[in-house]
Amino acid sequence: MDREPGMSVRLKLTLSYAGFLMLAGGLLLAAVWVFLLRGTPSSYTLPDLANLPLVFQPGSFGPAVFGPAAIVVMAFLLVFGLVGGWILAGRMLAPLTRITNATRTAAHGSLSHRIRLPGRSDEFRELADAFDSMLAQLEAHVAEQRRFAANASHELRTPLAISKALLDVARTDPDRDSGELVDRLHTVNTRAIDLTEALLLLSRADQRSFTRQHVDLSLLAEEATETLLPLAEERGVTVETFGDPAPTTGSHALLLQLTTNLVHNAIVHNTPGRGAVWVHTGVRPAGVVLTVENTGETLRPELVPTLVEPFQRGGERVRTDHAGVGLGLAIVTSITRAHDGTLTLTPRAGGGLRVTVALPAAPPHRSG
Repeated sequence: MDREPGMSVRLKLTLSYAGFLMLAGGLLLAAVWVFLLRGTPSSYTLPDLANLPLVFQPGSFGPAVFGPAAIVVMAFLLVFGLVGGWILAGRMLAPLTRITNATRTAAHGSLSHRIRLPGRSDEFRELADAFDSMLAQLEAHVAEQRRFAANASHELRTPLAISKALLDVARTDPDRDSGELVDRLHTVNTRAIDLTEALLLLSRADQRSFTRQHVDLSLLAEEATETLLPLAEERGVTVETFGDPAPTTGSHALLLQLTTNLVHNAIVHNTPGRGAVWVHTGVRPAGVVLTVENTGETLRPELVPTLVEPFQRGGERVRTDHAGVGLGLAIVTSITRAHDGTLTLTPRAGGGLRVTVALPAAPPHRSG
């Protein structure tokens, strides 16, 4: 933003210090004139001050002498106020200079720089600490976005490369069965569409571009379970849904997607033929909760946080046929954050995972 040039804060403070000092000096001289010298003759002798230092030797001291002396004193105060004010203002504003330099460095794309202003707490240091915290959050967010963009590009490039390879094979081998080629192209294209839709859904959740309405998590849990029941039966996994009504506010579509992703992950990443999934909803003093547990392989605690990263599963890239596009828990995380909730992942002692989503409770309805 272009601005017209003006005085610096340091110069303004210097002039303020000097002006205040001049005002104080002027008031002091006026008080001396009013209370001590008003009504005195133009000159008089102070015989009782013979033993004082030379500056106070007897002689003429009256209004005629006071005027020039006052001018000298005011001139001294002016110079002293300007020099002293400039030095003091520089020392006071030194932390602000460091903050300004750090801001300019960040504006050029370097987010790793920190101010780390030393000293005891004051307004400048609180500002510096808040700025350092903001830089740390921005750096982590930018790194996450870059990593996500790289992974998304890689995942989108894979189906396109497979489609190109299949088409090249079909062009070089006209006698190849076209039905098999169409089926494989359909599968690859479906995966690309699913991935694109998941990316759009993730962007929508991050931007919080949705209308809030009354939603009951218990009804969403039942709907998601009914939708995924054929998949559970195919894999030999039993699904049990229970709990109390859990009213909250938010996007019905996004919260249904959240619930569906959790139940889908619990079914897919399970023990085939003898696995189980438990979906529970309830109310807590701090809000409502949705908990999805499943059986499965034993997870090391240090690997659990990686499950919410895009295109990751237990620290390894998703490559199984039923694992979706690898954005299930990443979407759950974004939807939970967009609804001001918290997501907690805990490995079960006997194997499997417990995922808990805590959301604010819906405000009570007003009658009438």
